[in-house]
Amino acid sequence: MAHKDTEGRNKPLYMISVAAELTGMHPQTLRVYEQKGLVNPGRSRGNTRLYSQTDIDRLSLIGRLTDEGINLAGVVRILDMREHEEEMEREIDEMRDRIRELEDQVREFKTRERITSLAKYEGMTPEKVMRGLLAGGDVGDEAAGE
Repeated sequence: MAHKDTEGRNKPLYMISVAAELTGMHPQTLRVYEQKGLVNPGRSRGNTRLYSQTDIDRLSLIGRLTDEGINLAGVVRILDMREHEEEMEREIDEMRDRIRELEDQVREFKTRERITSLAKYEGMTPEKVMRGLLAGGDVGDEAAGE
């Protein structure tokens, strides 16, 4: 489901005039940001720039950062660090999922191991099993001695 949401956010929909209006930036500023690699809008068949919601969000962040006095070199560093952080969060989520899977497998293995160890007592009365366990020996030895 998250994949579907991401797909929708990355779909190029907005022409440059709409993107400029949504971000409060001049269209020329958007072109400059594209030249500097800060944003990479899609293109229509007619080579018109088309911005996705993800692009709009990124441009809005760039606008906030530059309004705070951060130069474009600083903006590039911040965006790079942010992307790195998001990638690390995705990896952590994947690792957590894998750990849960492994914990389930270990739990299943331990359950099977207990069942297998109890199977050798099959056919014995609970008293014989308990006597053997309390004696500290193998239950089978205790039962065989009777």
